Amino acid sequence: MTSSIQIDIDQLRVGMFIQLSVGWMRHPFVSNSFRLTSEEQIQELRALGVRTVRYVPARSGVPAPEGGEGAAAGGADEPVHGQEPDAPQTAEALHDAVSRCAQGYRQAMGGYEQIAGSVAQAPAQARTQAEALVHDCVQALCEGEGHAIRLLASAPGHDAAGHAVNVMVLALLLGRQLGMEAGALSRLGLAALLHDIGKSTLPAHIAEPGAPLAPAALQRYRSHVGESVALGERMELPSDVLIAMAQHHERSDGSGYPLALLAEDLDPAGSVLALVNAYDRLCNPLEGRLALTPHEALSQLYAQQRQGFDKEALAAFIRMMGVYPPGTLVQLVDGRHGLVVRVHPAHPLRPLVLLPAPAGGGGQPLLDLAQEPGAGIQRSLRPGQLPQALLQELLPQSRLSYYFEHIAQAPPPPRPEPQEAP
Repeated sequence: MTSSIQIDIDQLRVGMFIQLSVGWMRHPFVSNSFRLTSEEQIQELRALGVRTVRYVPARSGVPAPEGGEGAAAGGADEPVHGQEPDAPQTAEALHDAVSRCAQGYRQAMGGYEQIAGSVAQAPAQARTQAEALVHDCVQALCEGEGHAIRLLASAPGHDAAGHAVNVMVLALLLGRQLGMEAGALSRLGLAALLHDIGKSTLPAHIAEPGAPLAPAALQRYRSHVGESVALGERMELPSDVLIAMAQHHERSDGSGYPLALLAEDLDPAGSVLALVNAYDRLCNPLEGRLALTPHEALSQLYAQQRQGFDKEALAAFIRMMGVYPPGTLVQLVDGRHGLVVRVHPAHPLRPLVLLPAPAGGGGQPLLDLAQEPGAGIQRSLRPGQLPQALLQELLPQSRLSYYFEHIAQAPPPPRPEPQEAP
């Protein structure tokens, strides 16, 4: 067991290996134990309100600071796949990746909130901001071949912005999966980001209802589709962007709104947007409805609602998300419980899983099933099937947030194992 020292936040320096006591989903780092590699990480810890951390001298690149509380058994973190944290593809590399994802997500949410706040008075400026935000995401997606879907901690009080960014990210990833070129991806991303912008004109209790709405209020809520298109027209968005925005609640079987369109009437971008919007609303619902787990949401789309969505888009979405999408609580074949935090597109049945912290202390280890042929998932779980303390450790927040992570190389193929399908 490696000894650690509790130190004040002001004593932190780059090169220290530290252990955090806050829950994993309450900070943007991939593990509760990692080596500091930049001053920006220290500033992030300050912004989180962290006052003390545990410093592990034996795993640090700098000497112990003066004024620590003394050595205590802190328990070393579990390095990923048994490697040292500063080796390639270890906890430190994963930490850097998730930090980049978290920063991108926060910037996108902040950008959306600026757009929503200025669109009525300055539509041209709002369009410029939206195009720049989407352009950056599309450029990042087009820079490399492989991208994984990453689960992130969600900032409280930003439901509208979080939903907009979730839908944009999922739509862009699905559009890329379907082979859309950069220009089409940019227009799809713009429609996805702005699909609910009309809600900025509605009263808060109608725009983001926390309880079922009366018929008149429900009709007002549904008017957000037209309001979004109207604002898009004031922004002088391209016609195909406006069409996709107008169709984000339509269904292939005619059960959607506002026009009850059929499959032959739907634009491909509108079909993609309708699908990913429905998925995120199943996981992050309005009107006080019970949130489905990502696995349940994917299963419901396939088993109960597939007539409402484009077959090709739905099949591609299931392949992309995997049987166990990010945010799914799972039980492994060896009985351990975990949370899916990343799905690799090359091995959608073998995700990256966050495990509870070991009893002896230390950070929460990450298990990459794509690199562990002997490991696997036995079943998905509902939150109520886990003890409350374990649930709070693995998934303390109620909202699920997604971003994309670049994967340089696909992991080696694991030994095939039978898995349950949605």
